[in-house]
Order: sequence, then C-alpha cells, then structure tokens
Amino acid sequence: MKSAGDLFWELATELQANDSRVVEGTIMSGRCLRVGKEFLALVDYTGSGLVVKLPRARVSELIERREGQAFAPAKRIFREWLSVPEPDPRQWRALLAEGVRFVEAQG
Repeated sequence: MKSAGDLFWELATELQANDSRVVEGTIMSGRCLRVGKEFLALVDYTGSGLVVKLPRARVSELIERREGQAFAPAKRIFREWLSVPEPDPRQWRALLAEGVRFVEAQG
C-alpha cells in the first residue's frame, strides 16, 4: 500500500495534468494544492492523511457517514476541511475532484 504522501502527490500530478488551474503552493509551512489562489488540499504528515476543502455541509455529512473526520490542527476545527487518514485512491480522487469544483466556485 502506498503512503498517504505518495498517493496524494500521485493524484496531484493527475489533477495538474488535466486541469492547469491546479497548482502547487504552500500552507502551514508545507506543500499543498491550490486552484488559482484558493487552497484546495494537502497531505498531513501527522496522520490526517488527505485534507481537502469542501462545503461545510458536505464535510458534516461525510463525518456523520464516517467517511472522514474533522480537521483540527492545534484543536481548532476547520469546518470546510475534511481529513481522510486512510489512503484510498478512488475515494481521494473523487474528493479532490469535488474539492476542485467547490474551490473554483469560491474563487
């Protein structure tokens, strides 16, 4: 099984090849993906796995269905960010695509 970081950057490369708006940037002193200037996703080395920006209601729904968990660095919950610790290519690819649509609509 691939590490969270390996899977994330493999999926990032796919995204960037198919959508020139998806670019690498930095967030919290680490690498991330952005859509233009808006944050999209990161892989958290502390065990949160994929962290992706989605609508608040969608994050709540996925947490309720136990398909992710709240992202709360330093115990502060980021309500538009979902953490998915277990590397799952299909799930992560779908969530990243969903995140692109959400972030694009915000920008």
